[in-house]
Amino acid sequence: MVQHTIRASVVQTCSQAYNLDATLQKLEELTRLAKDRDGSQLAVFPEAFIGGYPKMSTFGAVVGLRAAQGRDEFLRYHSAAIEVPSAAISRIEAISKETGVFLVVGVIERDGGTLYCTAVFIDPEQGYIAKHRKLAPTASERLIWGQGNGSTLSVVDKNFGSSSEAAVLTKISAAICWENYMPLLRYFYYSKGVQIYCAPTVDARPVWQNSMIHIALEGRCFVLAACQYAEEKDYPVDHAVADVSARNPQNVMIAGGSVIVNPLGEVLAGPLLKGEGVLTATLDLDDCIRGKFDLDVVGHYARPDVFSFSTNLQ
Repeated sequence: MVQHTIRASVVQTCSQAYNLDATLQKLEELTRLAKDRDGSQLAVFPEAFIGGYPKMSTFGAVVGLRAAQGRDEFLRYHSAAIEVPSAAISRIEAISKETGVFLVVGVIERDGGTLYCTAVFIDPEQGYIAKHRKLAPTASERLIWGQGNGSTLSVVDKNFGSSSEAAVLTKISAAICWENYMPLLRYFYYSKGVQIYCAPTVDARPVWQNSMIHIALEGRCFVLAACQYAEEKDYPVDHAVADVSARNPQNVMIAGGSVIVNPLGEVLAGPLLKGEGVLTATLDLDDCIRGKFDLDVVGHYARPDVFSFSTNLQ
């Protein structure tokens, strides 16, 4: 029987102090590590890896009032974001092409005066092929990020085979952080046959692991959760911290917890804690079908006579 396997990685890392060039260099180094050390064909980077996740920032806002210094902070954050497409996207395309690694990268996307939390899909041969904008920013994120819409619910097709190898046709999606708690979004991806469900995030809580295992079991898909790991030294020196009286470059801001889970809920790699790094596993895409033998939530478990599902894709 022909094997339908690929090597895939999740990269646990963080932005480099809102320095775009340094962050892109970090992306290149970690992509090459995943390729050269682990033989990866696919690598997922965390939410807001390019552009940064402003953990602890208030942007000078309370209900009914925005301070001038908060507007200046937003200006700095807006300036650190990237446009899609842009020279930064071209650099990521070059990294993907040179390494042969398909990349899913969390970015802060600048579109006019509005920022979006976005995941971009970069193919080694085709370059930039799609993006997904986070539909519902969480809590205070709504102040700094706009809402995505149905036009970027991307499920991309990728053939990881070659002329000398059997085709490994794969469907890949991305749900960003707490979007993974949106049941209908998950169901939409399941309905499109997703096999590799990417979950870029900054949620480092231990309970996040339960969610990733649940989604893998529910969708009978591989879940690749890439979380940031960041310390105070990875932010500007004037950035907000939990305790300004106890600043320390090694204080943890985002604690990681990246993980790879198979369609039966078995953890293949991770969770990775206490530092940056790369986790890699071999994914047997046939496991998605093996899992659907007894649970297919958009098939024999769907009960369309009782429930219906519709979308408003703009």
